[in-house]
Amino acid sequence: MPWSRVLGQDRAIDTLSHALESERVAGTYLFHGPSGSGPRAAALAFGQALLCERRGTPTGPAGDACGSCLACTKSARLIHPDLHVTLPFPKTSKQADKDDRPSDYSDRMAALAAEPYASADYRQRAALGSDGASNKQVAHRRIPMEAFRREMSFVPVEGRYVVGVLLEADRIRTEAANALLKLLEEPEARVVLILTAERVENVLPTILSRCQRVRFDPLAPDVLEAALVARAGVPATEAAVVARMADGSFTKALEVWGSESMQAHRALAVQFVREAYTGRPDRIAPVVQSAQKLGRESLKGWLDLVSIWIRDLVLVRAGAVAAVVNVDQTEAVQKFVAALPKADLEAMASVVAQAVDAIEGNAHAGLVLTALAFALRDAMHGVSDGLLVAPLDAA
Repeated sequence: MPWSRVLGQDRAIDTLSHALESERVAGTYLFHGPSGSGPRAAALAFGQALLCERRGTPTGPAGDACGSCLACTKSARLIHPDLHVTLPFPKTSKQADKDDRPSDYSDRMAALAAEPYASADYRQRAALGSDGASNKQVAHRRIPMEAFRREMSFVPVEGRYVVGVLLEADRIRTEAANALLKLLEEPEARVVLILTAERVENVLPTILSRCQRVRFDPLAPDVLEAALVARAGVPATEAAVVARMADGSFTKALEVWGSESMQAHRALAVQFVREAYTGRPDRIAPVVQSAQKLGRESLKGWLDLVSIWIRDLVLVRAGAVAAVVNVDQTEAVQKFVAALPKADLEAMASVVAQAVDAIEGNAHAGLVLTALAFALRDAMHGVSDGLLVAPLDAA
């Protein structure tokens, strides 16, 4: 059954299943929640259920798709003529009146059909198979949105509904929103529009007010761990670590597992903290040089690993050993905490967060990491002011 592809989220699935069973389906939905928690997977599963030929029949399910009828197989591959899925993409042409979908657009849609939690969108992947995020603005623009509106204006060809899935609705440009508003203001009886968004506050109020909202929460580590084993073939011992590094996102969990350099990056993060404790420039400099080579986007992810290590220190000091992310390094974390009784862990977390902000602001990576190393040294010795860089007017 397609709902089985959606991890966790019992409350959201119950709401949508009941709508299907009672045939009280709203015209427009907004599935919102953290990236990788399930809005996209649920939108595709709900669209498949709406178009299922056997749903509601004596031999079919009531609140789910059967998964085996011709309509379901077409929907699963995103080729059903009444299912229209659109993804925001970076501009590839200077012509304002052109629908300039990138050449790999269909490949990305196929990847999402195969695994709705995959990192196949343009915001997270500049190119399929790469680790780099796009450095171009990713958005829904006017011409593609008008094409989407036209598709949604046709009567159903094969199914009971015309279903539109607009992914990342919080990335609709203002000039593109007018085409969507025409759909929302003049809804057809057999049209269902499903929007997904990570940040509700970034969805235009004129759109938001016309949607029935369905919230998705971060996924629990045990849910992620089980899914990594069952769906990605991750060994159980490694799945436990990856699940705790994913911040409630199966998409991020798949990214972490798929990254060949993750273990090396994690080791470098621990080494950075240890060398920072020494305060010796000759030992800090090589680690900083290695981290600099990661590139700006990967460097922010690497700093997240430093932050996770520090969070583990906080958890162990608080006695919450079972919640440690780096479960395979629990003993090392415990020894670290025992050796640093005066460490200001709150200050350590704060200066790492300030370093991430500095990197996002295009500060020189080498200078930021060097400053961070010495700020961490002070915090680990219990003499920190909680600042990455002292203000110029400090006494």
